[in-house]
Amino acid sequence: MKIGVISDTHGHEMAWQNCFDKYFSDADLILHAGDVLYHGPRNPMKADYNPAGLVQRINSCPVPVVIARGNCDSEVDASCLELPVQAPYAYVYGQGKRIIITHGHTCMTNEEKDQLAAHLKADIFISGHIHTNVLEKRGNTIFLNPGSPALSKREDGRATCAVIADDAIRVYDIATDEVLMELKTHA
Repeated sequence: MKIGVISDTHGHEMAWQNCFDKYFSDADLILHAGDVLYHGPRNPMKADYNPAGLVQRINSCPVPVVIARGNCDSEVDASCLELPVQAPYAYVYGQGKRIIITHGHTCMTNEEKDQLAAHLKADIFISGHIHTNVLEKRGNTIFLNPGSPALSKREDGRATCAVIADDAIRVYDIATDEVLMELKTHA
């Protein structure tokens, strides 16, 4: 099974499309950790800011998409999507693993994430919000933040997304296809 992981697209249509074309088109599932359409008052609008176009791409996506609500996801934006935007988290079962997807704005510290992951018996805990990458194992849970393909806050500014595969979880630089982070998993 292959699962695409993305967060913080903030209405940037081609950021989504680049991830889809390069990494998600053959995925079994796409998980979006929130802040889907609106750019947010503190974020710039880049040339590919087109929330209506992003809505069309997500609605017509041939791969199932699960979305957790972010702090910039309004009800009116969510009403344009033909799939639910779940809050405060989404819970899926894939690859024999319990996967939690939350945006992260209501669960910011590692202690809060560890507690929620333990309560929900999460094998993989996905969050967004900070626009930077995290990939680490603490206890029995793998914590993943795919960063942002649209508005990266990494020091080097790289646009990123992630893929959960049978053998590993990888975070990719979308422009170069470089694997920036990798954590081997058991198949």
